[in-house]
Amino acid sequence: MRVIVAAILFTIHSSLFTAVAQTPTYLDESKPLEQRIDDALARMTLDEKIAVIHAQSKFSSPGVKRLGFPDLWTDDGPHGVRPDVLWDEWEQAGQTNDSCVAFPALTCLAATWNPDLARLYGESLGEEALYRNKSVMLGPGVNIFRTPLNGRNFEYMGEDPWLASRMVVPYVQGLQSKGVAACVKHYALNNDEEYRHQVNVIVSDRALHEIYLPAFKAAVQEGGAWAIMGAYNLYKNQHNCHNDIMLNKILKQDWGFDGVVISDWGGCHDTDEAVRNGLDLEFGTWTDGLTMGKTNAYDAYYLAAAYKQAIQQGKYTTKELDEKVRRVLRLFYRTTMKRNKPVGFLCSESHYDAALKIAQEGIVLLKNDVVKKDKNPLLPLDLSKMQRILVVGENAIKMMTVGGGSSSLKAQREILPLDGLKEKISNINYQLSIDYARGYVGDTIQSYNGVTVGRSLYETRSQAELTAEAVEKAREADIVIFIGGLNKSNHQDCEGHDRKNYDLPYAQNEVIEAILKVNPRLVYVNISGNGATLPWLDKVPVIVQAWFIGSEAGKAIASVLTGEVNPSGKLPFTWYASLDQCGAHATGSYPGTWRADHKIIDEEYKEGLFVGYRWIDKVKSEKRKVKSEPHFPFGYGLSYTTFKIGKVNADKFELTADDKITFTVPVTNTGSVAGAETVQLYVSDLQSSVERPVKELKAFRKVFLQPGETQQVSLTIDKSALSFYDDQTGQWTAEPGEFKALIGTSSKNIVCDYKFRLK
Repeated sequence: MRVIVAAILFTIHSSLFTAVAQTPTYLDESKPLEQRIDDALARMTLDEKIAVIHAQSKFSSPGVKRLGFPDLWTDDGPHGVRPDVLWDEWEQAGQTNDSCVAFPALTCLAATWNPDLARLYGESLGEEALYRNKSVMLGPGVNIFRTPLNGRNFEYMGEDPWLASRMVVPYVQGLQSKGVAACVKHYALNNDEEYRHQVNVIVSDRALHEIYLPAFKAAVQEGGAWAIMGAYNLYKNQHNCHNDIMLNKILKQDWGFDGVVISDWGGCHDTDEAVRNGLDLEFGTWTDGLTMGKTNAYDAYYLAAAYKQAIQQGKYTTKELDEKVRRVLRLFYRTTMKRNKPVGFLCSESHYDAALKIAQEGIVLLKNDVVKKDKNPLLPLDLSKMQRILVVGENAIKMMTVGGGSSSLKAQREILPLDGLKEKISNINYQLSIDYARGYVGDTIQSYNGVTVGRSLYETRSQAELTAEAVEKAREADIVIFIGGLNKSNHQDCEGHDRKNYDLPYAQNEVIEAILKVNPRLVYVNISGNGATLPWLDKVPVIVQAWFIGSEAGKAIASVLTGEVNPSGKLPFTWYASLDQCGAHATGSYPGTWRADHKIIDEEYKEGLFVGYRWIDKVKSEKRKVKSEPHFPFGYGLSYTTFKIGKVNADKFELTADDKITFTVPVTNTGSVAGAETVQLYVSDLQSSVERPVKELKAFRKVFLQPGETQQVSLTIDKSALSFYDDQTGQWTAEPGEFKALIGTSSKNIVCDYKFRLK
């Protein structure tokens, strides 16, 4: 009897031990991911499933606490980790540990033409997000520059789909290597900000797939993005946060996206469309996504109580819900449930170094002429021959990490241009005098979203007094450095509104013209994410495009102006001389036409494929009369040294459908200082049955060379570089025939070419 009892007790004990020791499948990291998701999904209640597909606060959605899934925290990017706000309000939470390194805006990153820096950018941002316990960074942005009036262009990567594609992939990979999801935005056709909730885009299938989708597709299929943010605007009369064609067909079916579609804040408008048309995770509706609704009304979201009630009433099965939850669980396992994450760092020196490096490589030297009586161009500055330098312009003393919408940051530090120049120049020539004149008043706002702007911008003097001061000081200066451009105010480089015109704002042109009359030795540094008209272009000897470049702005600008760094940036967009050189404006299709009920604007992209340099080439090929050339072409940028590109060779003349062709050119630094050149390869289809751009960028490579050094630069393409989107079949097509590879240093400066065939 004792033996039987002992055996029974042993069996019970063993069973209890096994039950305690056995890890549930959904928590067992040795199990395949999809098996873990199936197990977790099967354990969840209807309430838990509904909860995880909508927000619980401004920037968080709930996990599944009963099963051990933590809450999911998102945060705005893409240039740094935004400071925390209150649970239900946009106001800052008043924390002291939510500052960050401000990285350069994505226009600057694109201007580096250096994918290695995009990877560094993503990794550095990911480490900052990890430290702040953010699992999803809302960025990067890859909407195409269709018009230079778009207030949000500074957050994007330029006008060319190939350049944006090559830069977004390593950014996403770098960010996600840290266990932080990239949420690539704004998908898609969010190409202007004014009335962004009401714009219904009408665009050809070819333009959609060839111009506006490639960067998103690359982020998904090559970068492996874990999240996509839907856009505010409409396409085919459906909002893009729940758009059947965009989300279900293209993104999830055609591209095989297995991540989460997140609504832009307040971008969801209808429960039925949200359920059926591909939205997975809803943020920002009602509880002040954009306008104030009911406080703590998260159950009033379209994918909350209304959805649950419809399921209970039999309107829907749980098929769509389970698919959404499955995707959200997959995101959990990639982020919050990832056990072996890298270590996060906040405001580390390595991050400041990364920000500085990206800023320096992205700054573009646009003009560097010799002034009369001088032997050399004004840049780099020869400080040994100067006694007085005058810095003019509000942007020399204005923080650009603050403002502009959702990308506004609370940077731990931001070195302003004036301060960076003073420090750099004093280290080289401490006897040199550096004076400052404001020149114009643009923006006197002292704070944005709870972040102060540093030094006071308050000003009582009139414009006439400011101009007179700048002119008087310029008379006595050896050189004038004018630091102007746009800022982050409404109707400039700012979310929510487009620019009202293409001119430089405030009185900048007036002040520049006045200074030139007394001192022609003027260096103009433009701070912006967009181009502008430059009516004094022929008179100003030096123009530098410095972007919004973050924490190390002043240091980066000073290092380039003084020659410590040789500029190597290239424009990621065409810098038009006037708006009529831009296809969206030349065709009269921007900003669209209001419908009779004044609720929706139809904006037809009449220029089709011909965006940026493609439009410029089209106009020239048709021999239309044009007033002038663009100020600067796409891909353009100067250096303090010179380069020579030799004859191009190819490893074959005829390309088959499954093969690749490699073009090789020798590139030589023919100057006296080390520098970098970006070799750009454009492809022209010489025998197409459909209208195609004259040429399209299909490969590039940035090469660093010492004086006198030559490197062989190879650029490889395959059939995809020769293809167009056939809107009749819905397939990409490459027609056999002759093509030409055009190699140069900008879209305008083509130095050699090579004819080849597709068999």
